[in-house]
Amino acid sequence: MSDQEKRIPIPKVFSEGFYETQTEMLPVKQKNKKLYIGIPKESTLQENRVALAPTSVATLVGHGHRITIESEAGLKSNFSDTDYSEAGAEVAHSKEEVYKADVIIKVAPPTLKEIEYMQPNQVLISPLQLPIISADYINKLRQKRVIALAMEYIKDDSGTFPVVRTMSELAGISAVLTAAELMTKNHGGKGKLLGGISGVPSAHVVILGAGIVAEYAVRAALGLGAEVRVFDNNIYKLKRIQNLVGQQLSTSAINPVYLERELIKTDVVIGAMHSESGRTPVIVTEDIVRKMKPGAVIIDVSIDQGGCFETSEVTSLDKPTFIKHDVIHYCVPNIASNVPRTASIATSNILTPILLKAGSTGSIEHLFFSNHGLRHGIYTYKGCLTNEYLGQRFNIKSTDLDLLITSSL
Repeated sequence: MSDQEKRIPIPKVFSEGFYETQTEMLPVKQKNKKLYIGIPKESTLQENRVALAPTSVATLVGHGHRITIESEAGLKSNFSDTDYSEAGAEVAHSKEEVYKADVIIKVAPPTLKEIEYMQPNQVLISPLQLPIISADYINKLRQKRVIALAMEYIKDDSGTFPVVRTMSELAGISAVLTAAELMTKNHGGKGKLLGGISGVPSAHVVILGAGIVAEYAVRAALGLGAEVRVFDNNIYKLKRIQNLVGQQLSTSAINPVYLERELIKTDVVIGAMHSESGRTPVIVTEDIVRKMKPGAVIIDVSIDQGGCFETSEVTSLDKPTFIKHDVIHYCVPNIASNVPRTASIATSNILTPILLKAGSTGSIEHLFFSNHGLRHGIYTYKGCLTNEYLGQRFNIKSTDLDLLITSSL
């Protein structure tokens, strides 16, 4: 058999054009779109923060974005209208004007009245605050076809929740500083200094939980010279907090015998327990609180999830404490609002890069397609509820967000 006969015939379609010059394909850069951002003044009681600080406004305006802020929105955080106007923002004197923006950013959920100002396809970035929202709130957002993102559910590239982490850092430090103040005679305490001095023993502090709040509470308490005990049932978290603090701590699993023994003699106990879903479990019973020293201080940071002390009741910044069984209770859910300037700048630092990236990709909606962490924060999308937990809680049908986004491509 000749070589010619041995060859396997190759269809012409597979070979023709193989050596021909191919058309050059260049990547098409997405045209930058300038964002129109509105920042309303918070009308929720006790909310002192503002969504964007003037420094962040200056950065965004410098990139060509337009920002309208309601007059006096930053006043409680000690940012004046002049600060914002000099940063390049437009100062509006009515909410209606602010809600004409394509993107609305708040540090508290909008009220039902504020939702009336909203428009279809408008993007809302604000906390969800599960304890205070209702089915009516969700349904009004759906009726308005708003794309709503919960700040506390937005993830970063590492899979963590940056807004929650930042507010937890603030809460941990604030809890210890608040406790130190409440121990003074002027605030109803026994007049004991948290850190002690030469020849006088320091105060005894117990922290329930070993997460981010606990980490920063431990740092603050140790920095002031207090004696610290940490309780948590997650041994990995206890090891982690030991490594992060960088020194030997007295830690324990939540054993009822050990816990009661420590609480009976403690001066301060900070509740920093967190529940992944639902209510925080009650760790300290009323019977144990009754056995604590008169003038002892309880700071329940977990109060926004129901609290981990049986005696806890929600308080406000106007009247932050109450006394029960001779023990001072501080149960303010929005501790970060007591240091609004720091909290506002911290929130701005997280939101500004997201907004800049949204501008470079065309819009925030375009960013949803590629950014899973940002997409994780969406709970209503153009008339549909996309959060399964909210659907179960309020008996509202929920739809998979990925299906909705894919269908709109």
